[in-house]
Amino acid sequence: MKRLLFDLNVVLDVLFERKAHFAEAAALWQASKEGRLCGLLPAHGFTTIHYLVRQQKGGEFARQALTDLLNVFHVAGVDEAVIHRAAALNWTDFEDAVVAAAAEVASCDAVVSRDPAGFSGCPVPVLTPKAALALLQSEPAS
Repeated sequence: MKRLLFDLNVVLDVLFERKAHFAEAAALWQASKEGRLCGLLPAHGFTTIHYLVRQQKGGEFARQALTDLLNVFHVAGVDEAVIHRAAALNWTDFEDAVVAAAAEVASCDAVVSRDPAGFSGCPVPVLTPKAALALLQSEPAS
């Protein structure tokens, strides 16, 4: 089973129902929910997502979203080692570096992001949601 760490933009596409990106992101979310992939979010992503969702959709929606996330995704740790690794990547966007380092330390097969260019030099492969879905469809059922 593939271990895929989701960049926050993919999760927010589902929570904010962003029409241009919703279908692919929701299909990946569902695949994680069904156990067809092991979906992970970096630990810091839960706080960031909660904050952004609360700002746009209110506290009750944010609490339910957090519950849903915890039922669907595993947590990729963000600890001192991950922060040191992210700093060593020396990327302009430190949050992307933390995502990449968390994926590496959690032995993920790939990061799923709508912004693969932001992950240039990533220590693990980076897939768009479309490419991640194609990868899942190409794997034999277990």
